[in-house]
Amino acid sequence: SRSAMDHQPKFFENLSGAGKAIGVLTSGGDAQGMNAAVRAVVRMGIYVNAKVYFIYEGYQGMVDGGDNIVEVSWESVSSILQVGGTVIGSARCKSFRTREGRLQAAFNLVQRGITNLCVIGGDGSLTGANLFREEWSGLLEELAQKGKIDAEAVKKYAYLNIVGMVGSIDNDFCGTDMTIGTDSALHRIIEVVDAIMTTAQSHQRTFVLEVMGRHCGYLALVSALACGADWVFIPEYPPEEGWEDSMCVKLSENRARKKRLNIIIVAEGAIDCHNKPITSEKVKDLVVQRLGFDTRVTILGHVQRGGTPSAFDRILASRMGVEAVLALLEATPATPACVVSLSGNQAVRLPLMECVQMTQEVQKAMDEGRFLEAVRLRGRSFENNLNTYKLLSHKKPDAELPKSNFNVAVLNVGAPAAGMNAAVRAAVRVGITEGHKIFAVIDGFEGFARGKIKEISWGDVGGWTGQGGSILGTKRTLPAKYLEKIADQMRTNNINALMVIGGFEAYLGLLELSAAREKYDEFCVPMVMVPATVSNNVPGSDFSIGADTALNTITDTCDRIKQSASGTKRRVFIIETMGGYCGYLANMGALAAGADAAYIFEEQFDIRELQANVEHLTEKMKTSIQRGLVLRNENCNENYTTDFIYQLYSEEGKGVFDCRKNVLGHMQQGGAPSPFDRNFGTKISAKAMQWISKKLKETYRKGKVFANTDDSVCLLGIRRRNLVFQPVAELKSETDFVHRIPKEQWWLKLRPLMKILAKYKTSYDVSDSGQLEHVAMLPKEAETGAI
Repeated sequence: SRSAMDHQPKFFENLSGAGKAIGVLTSGGDAQGMNAAVRAVVRMGIYVNAKVYFIYEGYQGMVDGGDNIVEVSWESVSSILQVGGTVIGSARCKSFRTREGRLQAAFNLVQRGITNLCVIGGDGSLTGANLFREEWSGLLEELAQKGKIDAEAVKKYAYLNIVGMVGSIDNDFCGTDMTIGTDSALHRIIEVVDAIMTTAQSHQRTFVLEVMGRHCGYLALVSALACGADWVFIPEYPPEEGWEDSMCVKLSENRARKKRLNIIIVAEGAIDCHNKPITSEKVKDLVVQRLGFDTRVTILGHVQRGGTPSAFDRILASRMGVEAVLALLEATPATPACVVSLSGNQAVRLPLMECVQMTQEVQKAMDEGRFLEAVRLRGRSFENNLNTYKLLSHKKPDAELPKSNFNVAVLNVGAPAAGMNAAVRAAVRVGITEGHKIFAVIDGFEGFARGKIKEISWGDVGGWTGQGGSILGTKRTLPAKYLEKIADQMRTNNINALMVIGGFEAYLGLLELSAAREKYDEFCVPMVMVPATVSNNVPGSDFSIGADTALNTITDTCDRIKQSASGTKRRVFIIETMGGYCGYLANMGALAAGADAAYIFEEQFDIRELQANVEHLTEKMKTSIQRGLVLRNENCNENYTTDFIYQLYSEEGKGVFDCRKNVLGHMQQGGAPSPFDRNFGTKISAKAMQWISKKLKETYRKGKVFANTDDSVCLLGIRRRNLVFQPVAELKSETDFVHRIPKEQWWLKLRPLMKILAKYKTSYDVSDSGQLEHVAMLPKEAETGAI
């Protein structure tokens, strides 16, 4: 959809903010990650030579003026990346709703020459900003009539530009896949659910958890999906008449299946199909009266808004903050107020009012009882979540299940990655729903060769979503040396399809198996791979299961290390991360932790670079920020080892700063999976199993399955905005097999972001941004990887 003139790459160093002033404010309810957004706006603004002002206490500060509107420096936003909430405050403001209030606000801005506003808040705050923009010229004329400003100012400051970022834990804003704060709120909820599960197990209890979301069920739905809750109540999809009976039947069936606990999640705005509220107390009383189960209610409340932002939210907010400044630099009087957001894995700009109108449409649909419409309007990500939840939470009675007579084997290959178990659970349950028999292979290809394979049932995978590592067991061994034995096992167990969940070895394994098809008919069956590795180095997918959890581990550790460094003053830490030759963890970890540099294999560096980094840190020690953080990927350079860099920095920094090093090691593979990995693992794996069913039907001829074309061995990956099945044979040309990484990696485009936010001069290709898109009702097929 680009015109021919767009083919020249566009670089941001050609955009200047000189002479412009940007005001940044946070408004409405707070959300984790707002500070990361504020930091990015301030630093990017200063970087392009604009002046940047904090507007304290939201719109209230804009109306009150005085020292509520302050010009800020680079150091003003140091150390706020890891802080939850908003450091510049947010207040509900009645006076901004009046014209007098807005008149006063306009006067305060004009006095400081601020005609660019970056508003971080919910839909109310953004609607207010748009109204302010529409009234702007009228307000200035009125100020001139009253003699408060001169005619010169009216001309000079004739236009107000507005860019919004959505900060709201509810994720209730249409047009954005993820709002800032949503992922962190899910982290809080999942932490609580994991903790409650252990006590509920001990006492055979039922827990009713109430989560936030007055008008939007996103948090309730995704946390139910991520912890395998028994039942969930959300405003967009009220339960059918007689839900009381079906819920109680479901709970008692689960108890009969030896499940010791029940978890029910209720969104605070949950309603029944007559628009009457369903409260957590009501649900509890129902369970106690009907079933006599020991039941407790836990209301999470403001815990969900608190705590440190997750790695995802920090990266999201940093990307959005930089994008917002670009949008302001390029704004003209003709461009509408826009919102910067993420669609799939791509930054987009959308007209603010279109998003607001769409968001209000959802509410209207709910008020009028058009619930299916409300779910559709929430967008494809929401609809996906709901469908996946429905698929995985309720087992149909055996009599109602189709019988396909196909056997599908599931195995884990490579190193453990958090979220693998969620993927296995989804595969097993979807497979059973589709009528297949599912076989679990223990210990990867090696276990397969030894015949460690058994049928696995619906109940066997209960409670797996929250477990880290790999319950089935995983090995790095490739199948080539066991082909004969694996073929035997496939024949003995009559395996008609293969689902492999793993990292680069899984990809190599599928290549080996498909090459062996000429010799062994047993391998002429549909095979699919779901990428799961902390390194995120599998070709054909932007993300792999486990990378988000590892990133959070790295970020948490860096936060602690930064605190230690701030205490001792003048200290630089060198931290080594995993990833093989892939710099994803080092680069994104550096972005999320606010590091000064990240050394990666994909971007060659030499002694001059190391020297420049040391000089950069020496300069930094003269400011008020007296600490440094440097990340190094384990294989970025065979000679510049972590020790070498540590010694170099120690020598060069003598008398200015001292140095410490830290190798993070295997803690990056462990831990409970993050909400993103549970959810991503669940959805991508469910989709892979549906693909297997489709392929089995297509390749079933004369009583047997026979598949020997390239398109019957696929990798399911997320690319930009879509989930795509790609034949592994076609991915060969995209792979650097020596270093086990894809030849092209999307995240390298974000590398300049880290450098800009750490005050390095760099080039940044922004050709991708700048097109204003429209909020479309997306077609059904356009599955996004948005979680």
